[in-house]
Amino acid sequence: MSCRCCQGVDDVFRGSYVKRDLRKYHRKGPRKTTHMLLRVIKEQGVEGASVLDIGGGIGTIQHELLRVGASRATGAEAAMEFVEVVQEEARRQGHADKIDVRYGDFVEIVDDIEEADIVTLDRVICCYSDMESLVKLSTKKARRVYGVVYPRDTFLTRIGMMVLNAVFRLTRNPFRVYRHATADVEALIFAAGFRQTYYKTTPYWQVAVFCRR
Repeated sequence: MSCRCCQGVDDVFRGSYVKRDLRKYHRKGPRKTTHMLLRVIKEQGVEGASVLDIGGGIGTIQHELLRVGASRATGAEAAMEFVEVVQEEARRQGHADKIDVRYGDFVEIVDDIEEADIVTLDRVICCYSDMESLVKLSTKKARRVYGVVYPRDTFLTRIGMMVLNAVFRLTRNPFRVYRHATADVEALIFAAGFRQTYYKTTPYWQVAVFCRR
């Protein structure tokens, strides 16, 4: 894509990576942190709710919430191959008429996307250099619940990201991962009128859910 924040996305999230992600979903369901996020969102109530899933990959969150009563789901996805897979999986699960997947950088196409009751960013913040714009604009789209999964601000994540970015540089891929301070991310979410209702961590990731005050 032309957006500087999404350079290299189509080269990273394609082919064997996408197929492997889909096979794992079919065999085991949502990965651990996604399952954690989904469990809390379901507890908030999803019957009849609209969902906006930003950078949702194969659309796991969209598929799972539609299966338990969400009325419709919109995906904003910067990798074209994921867009195609979400649509194919939606047809397989029988809710293709309830999913609308938009291709593009969310920050650039935000004006074409409607508000939703539930907004999620599962492992997306770390793929975006302009975190402030991403979080500010996405919180504005959330009417009720805002859920995020992103790396912890620790020595382990710093080393991991340094290694990943070194690999990208060696392979001449412009894609990069970013470590954004937890306090900075939370400050933007709180400023948008949310309160935190759930927070758990794994060795690498943190899962947080916020609700409108």
